[in-house]
Amino acid sequence: MIDTHCHLDDPVYAEDFESVLSAQQAGGVERILVPGVDATNIDAVLDVCSRSNGYLLPAIGLHPENILADWETQLDTIRTRLFASGSPYIAVGEIGLDYHTDTTYKREQQEAFHRQLRWAQEKDLPVMIHSRDATEDCFAVLREVNEEALSAGLPAVRAVMHCFSGSHETAQQVVDMGLYLGIGGVITFKNCKLKEHLHGIPLERIVLETDAPYMTPVPYRGKRNESRYMTYVMDALSEVYGLSPEEIDRQTTANAKTLFRIP
Repeated sequence: MIDTHCHLDDPVYAEDFESVLSAQQAGGVERILVPGVDATNIDAVLDVCSRSNGYLLPAIGLHPENILADWETQLDTIRTRLFASGSPYIAVGEIGLDYHTDTTYKREQQEAFHRQLRWAQEKDLPVMIHSRDATEDCFAVLREVNEEALSAGLPAVRAVMHCFSGSHETAQQVVDMGLYLGIGGVITFKNCKLKEHLHGIPLERIVLETDAPYMTPVPYRGKRNESRYMTYVMDALSEVYGLSPEEIDRQTTANAKTLFRIP
């Protein structure tokens, strides 16, 4: 298993960080990707990754909920770190659009998303996309960036739609754009329709994730999430695809290695 989205820099892991890492390794988790969310947590992400002997892999980006009055200053810092010599980042993220609670900085979110997608193309890095109540705008920005990339001789966006819980139609649009779906604990929730929505979606376009410490799957819902709990996500995917958990593990791990170019 590879956890393609886990916030291990969160303070809830600080007291028992070493034992948490050991538990994930013992639980069959091969690698864990740790996304950035703004300019202030860059060093925290790098710190936890540096303590893991290559087991944790860092990403960098400005989360849409953190786009406020200082958004351009934050982007300047993030760009400097991303393009620095010897930059260690495996991806750009977590970036995207979020209109769920506040649309004050809607235009700024779109601009920041656009810029960071272009940086990812320039660096030939994959992207972790956060999209909440903003599907059409998210696709519109992606299409615009890909059209610009074609003109500039840059590659199309390589990305995962993080924490996917949308409709079958939206999932099909994601796949048609050549992107991946990040599937986590939400698929185990009682009233979730995601298992139905994934019918007909190629397993080759799915990667596992947790969004830990959030989105903990049943039966641990309400507790701190951990990467090893992805076994419950694999069980749910087994029902969808009629494959064994081992087969789900093999394919989703191969998908993650392809998308993020993990050796």
